[in-house]
Amino acid sequence: MKVEGLPLPTRLPPKWVADCQSVGRGAPALEYLSRYLYRGVISEANIIADHHGQVTFRYTEGATGAIRTRTLPGEDFLWLVLQHVLPRGFRRVRDYGFLHGNAKPLLKLVQLVLHVLITAATPKPRPIVSCPSCRGVMQVVGVLPPLRAHPG
Repeated sequence: MKVEGLPLPTRLPPKWVADCQSVGRGAPALEYLSRYLYRGVISEANIIADHHGQVTFRYTEGATGAIRTRTLPGEDFLWLVLQHVLPRGFRRVRDYGFLHGNAKPLLKLVQLVLHVLITAATPKPRPIVSCPSCRGVMQVVGVLPPLRAHPG
């Protein structure tokens, strides 16, 4: 980073996970980035079990694409997760530039320039809710927020 003249925070951790490699241009690069920018290190669905201090999780092996499972002591699992936490002074890429939440017009321009067409997701149809008394179709007119427990 110093060669490019980019400033770095003064206190960097001695060991930090950063994998910088070329992934192509255009659509392949966007596909690669989308897998890593819009999710966390591991999803809750991939944590299979937590028994007696041992955590079993599912992951995709980078080299082969095979789905594997691994069981580690809880401390080692947390250490693996914490290695992916950005050092103080760094921010995730998705918070800047055309990936920022308020940059939708700029993102559309980038998609146009790269000839990438992303179709809008079609909304799922709402399930039909029947009245428990007359079995007639009920219409949703509002949603109440969940009740919060009061401290004390």
